[in-house]
Amino acid sequence: MKAIVIGGTGATGRELVLQLLEDKRIESVTVLVRRSFFSPDSKLIEIIVDFDHLEDYSDYIMGDIAFSTLGTTLNAAGSKEAQWTVDYDYQLKFAALAKQNKIETFVLLSSAQANQESRFFYMKMKGQLEEQVKALNFSKLIIIKPGPIDRPNTDRAGEKYTIKTLKFLNKLGIFKSYKPISTISLAKAIVDSVFEDNQGAVNVYNPKEIWEDLGEKI
Repeated sequence: MKAIVIGGTGATGRELVLQLLEDKRIESVTVLVRRSFFSPDSKLIEIIVDFDHLEDYSDYIMGDIAFSTLGTTLNAAGSKEAQWTVDYDYQLKFAALAKQNKIETFVLLSSAQANQESRFFYMKMKGQLEEQVKALNFSKLIIIKPGPIDRPNTDRAGEKYTIKTLKFLNKLGIFKSYKPISTISLAKAIVDSVFEDNQGAVNVYNPKEIWEDLGEKI
């Protein structure tokens, strides 16, 4: 199978790319990036692109399965408009081009709280993206909706505090459905989801399903 990835330089995306490169079922991995990032690998095809003109790179968006793990924070983006561009516009354009190029399977990394009716900007944005990608009618769409992600060496103070608090509460048996997941485990769950005998065209993995696939109940 030939895979193509956007968001490969992020914490989860990087782990995903590395695991795809190690997976014998994957023939090649094309990664669209803003700048060179990965070490050379015989299976890796790294394409430097301008995401504002992603359609210009349509010829590279070819393969059997496309993964979208792109995302940023409001603080890093600088404004809601800029975050929308990265988290919504770029990903939807990528999905549309993948559909146009007849890629059969699309995997979208979303969020457990994503909901197009949410009052919160981030969750509403993620929910609206899910619905728009569903409307593209891929042969198989996989939406991964993890709870808090435990990113190694994160510099996000709020995230560090949340993860630390949740881990403490989890030990007490509280909020187990929001158990933080490491980027390595999340990437494994993403890869595993592709090779499962999924039922139906749209397959949604909430935290419970993600942890069960990893062999752990919450």
